[in-house]
Amino acid sequence: MKTKFFLSMILAIVCLQPAFSQAGWNWPEDKELAMEKNVLYTDLLKQKKYEQARAPLTWLLNNAPDLNKSLYINGEKIYEALALKEKDPSLRQNYVDSTMLMFDMRIKYFGEKNEVIERKALTAYKLEKGNKAAYKDLYELLGESVDLNGNDTFESNLVAYMDVTRRYKKSGGDISDDQVLAVYDKISDIFAYKLDHGGNEDRIGKYQENVDKLLAATINVDCDFIENKLGPKLQENPEDLGVATNIFKLSIVGKCFDLPVFVQSAEVVYNSKPTYGLAKLIATRLVDQKKYTEALDYYQKAIELTEENTKKAEMNLQIAVMMNRQGNKSSARSYALKATQEDPSLSEAYSFVGNLYMNSYNSCKGGQDKALDRAIFILAYDMFSKAGNRKGMAAAKAQFPSAEEIFTYNHSVGETVHVGCWVNRDVVLQKRD
Repeated sequence: MKTKFFLSMILAIVCLQPAFSQAGWNWPEDKELAMEKNVLYTDLLKQKKYEQARAPLTWLLNNAPDLNKSLYINGEKIYEALALKEKDPSLRQNYVDSTMLMFDMRIKYFGEKNEVIERKALTAYKLEKGNKAAYKDLYELLGESVDLNGNDTFESNLVAYMDVTRRYKKSGGDISDDQVLAVYDKISDIFAYKLDHGGNEDRIGKYQENVDKLLAATINVDCDFIENKLGPKLQENPEDLGVATNIFKLSIVGKCFDLPVFVQSAEVVYNSKPTYGLAKLIATRLVDQKKYTEALDYYQKAIELTEENTKKAEMNLQIAVMMNRQGNKSSARSYALKATQEDPSLSEAYSFVGNLYMNSYNSCKGGQDKALDRAIFILAYDMFSKAGNRKGMAAAKAQFPSAEEIFTYNHSVGETVHVGCWVNRDVVLQKRD
């Protein structure tokens, strides 16, 4: 009796309010009973008495299916909660099916298909991702959601789509490697769009990383796969940023840095969005391929793309190493010393020049004046000294001309002599201990 009185009081108050008479509420002929059922089921929902809420909800679904879209929003909440709690597989599936029906009926009576399908897909994934029998339907539902919503698709749904693709494929589903790749491409393109339009870089990066891992867990993504499956796609369309981005990322995952297609893909990505790190990476790979002219261009681009002197110095030192690799010691020294101008604390640049001198003794010695020939080690010592490299200093000093050699060839300690060859430097003669 108290419950009936309480409901009557609520209905009396509600009837005085304009809310239910506003646009969007379509009351059936028995409005008073419908209002009572609506108040009852929503109150039970708030109390989390989901099973008890089913009866008044069902009455409304049968007698006022176009009442208001909240009927289906709340209905979905009720049946989802019941499905999550239910242990009996058969009953749980009934609740899952009822949950999905709420989305379908909402579309039927209130439209908004794109939004509703996306929410349906998200809920279906949550409820059914452990149900092997549902993988095909989930794959198709998430695919439909992504097709409908495109670049506006929920980020979580994109990851779910890749995961369901993996589950479906691994469970023996009728889906080819090319279809898996098509799903991956579609998802990656949407993430790229979101990034280009102000999306959170850290969050989207983590989502994309998860998708990359899911792809690798779905099909065998090794270097052969990248070269033979993805490489031809980039050859057909060398400016395809989507394909290039996929090759680039998967090559990093698979450590396929030696593939020519890796550098090609990296260059396409760089042209779209130049960064210091990418220019440095491309330069490094080009050096490994002995494409020194192209590598120099990317090292210089990297220098232009940073304001940090330490990074500029690092690039100049890398150029120095490359020049030495080509046998151009004079240019190697110039770039190494330029690195020290950018970052005086870069001790390895000084040591690099010291080693250039040390390793040039045999090629630069004239063989006519041992004191003069060994003066190159004094230059090396000076460089090692600036680097604080005690081991290098000791090695260089051990090769200074001896007092006997200085005397024999008519020189004296403290005399300034000229070291020729590529070195082309003056130095003050010192003797070894």
